[in-house]
Amino acid sequence: MNNSIIPVVLSGGSGSRLWPLSRQQYPKQFLSLTDEKTLLQETLNRVHSLNSSHNIVICNEEHRFLVAEQLRELGELQKSSIILEPMGKNTAPAIALAAFNSLSEGEDPLLLVLAADHVITDVDKFISAITKAVPYASNDKLITFGIKPSKAETGYGYIQQGTMLDEDTYQVAQFVEKPNFELASSYLESGKYFWNSGIFLFRASAFLTQLHTYAPNIYNFCQKSMTLAEKDMSFLRPDEESFNQCESLSIDYAVMEHTADGVMIVTDMNWNDVGSWSSLWEISPKCENGNYTFGDVIHHTTTNSYIHSTNGLVAAVGVDNLIIVNTKDALLVANKDNVQDVKKIYEQLNNSGRTECLTHTATYRPWGYYERIDKGVGFEVRKIVVKPKEKIDLQRHFHRAEHWTVVRGTAKVIKGDETFLLTENESTYIPIGEIHSMHNPGSFPLEVIEIRTGPYLCEDDNYSADKS
Repeated sequence: MNNSIIPVVLSGGSGSRLWPLSRQQYPKQFLSLTDEKTLLQETLNRVHSLNSSHNIVICNEEHRFLVAEQLRELGELQKSSIILEPMGKNTAPAIALAAFNSLSEGEDPLLLVLAADHVITDVDKFISAITKAVPYASNDKLITFGIKPSKAETGYGYIQQGTMLDEDTYQVAQFVEKPNFELASSYLESGKYFWNSGIFLFRASAFLTQLHTYAPNIYNFCQKSMTLAEKDMSFLRPDEESFNQCESLSIDYAVMEHTADGVMIVTDMNWNDVGSWSSLWEISPKCENGNYTFGDVIHHTTTNSYIHSTNGLVAAVGVDNLIIVNTKDALLVANKDNVQDVKKIYEQLNNSGRTECLTHTATYRPWGYYERIDKGVGFEVRKIVVKPKEKIDLQRHFHRAEHWTVVRGTAKVIKGDETFLLTENESTYIPIGEIHSMHNPGSFPLEVIEIRTGPYLCEDDNYSADKS
């Protein structure tokens, strides 16, 4: 029997409670919040000692190039499968896609299901808990990992211990939703309830057997979706029509609450789901006054606060227990006791069509990124950064003209029938309707200032050269 472990990293969350750093097109798993590496990269680094030959990352369409680039930076892209969910359907269908994918390759490995946006600082205890769970998973048990609670936390779900099987190993009695403070306090006092980490270990076939029993709708449509899946570069695309017909359920609701084969390993690995600004403050290094600061920050008589600036100076005077996050297009000021309600602001922005919940001023592409500097009626100014040896595809626009000025590096430009080089302080004008592209032939990033002019400046005025 194959006891190799394949990490399955779920990377589909939006991280709305960490707005304004986390946004729909660039959510928290792709941010460097606790280390130089992003949360996704930290998650993959954490499992290196398991010597897995393969990784599976599940994400949505709009994040695919972010995932691929962050895997490439780690040197993990070649050993990873990136499965693109046609739409978000919660964790049970996502895990089913990974399980069917593993079986289709002629294997039946143990799947280690991990969220891409969690922090675990005691990696030795994490690996020890996984190792302890392997014999149970090898015998077709479905393992979940309970975290010893340090306080009456209302932001986490809980797992109640059942019959003891071994030291820190129990049958699962029940899963419970996020409680109010009184109930959470009673859980803590009882010593029988543990935080639900959202980490699982089980054999692919064992999970699918249980899924077929308790959630056949998900089983059937995910199986069909993977049977009809198509390969696209580094990505695997399940069939959209089939996948969209399956129910949207978490693994807890679909399987774990029903199965008699659930086992909980209890551990204390310094786990945090970084689900709010207060939880991020708790795990961040702080000064003697309890303040965490990032960027250009000055404070006086300020205590127990999280102050983060990526856009100029922030000065805090005489405040306590605050979250202050300053970005180029949004400023958040919140009391730490009310950070769960940041999601309400995010929802208001989304419902009113505001772009501040959707994307940052910088938008990332496989070739690099562009950042909006200014915008007005009939014009927009952008900074474009093209990575070495990368290029922007050949295209044309029918409603806008563009003026490019190179500020760093050398650009190889195609404009109509011409091909030429632009170096620093040189520029060119792209008229409306002209075919054009830009390539960075150099060894360091190419930086270009682009000025768009015209009656319509949006991204959908972008036609490939194949279109006439």
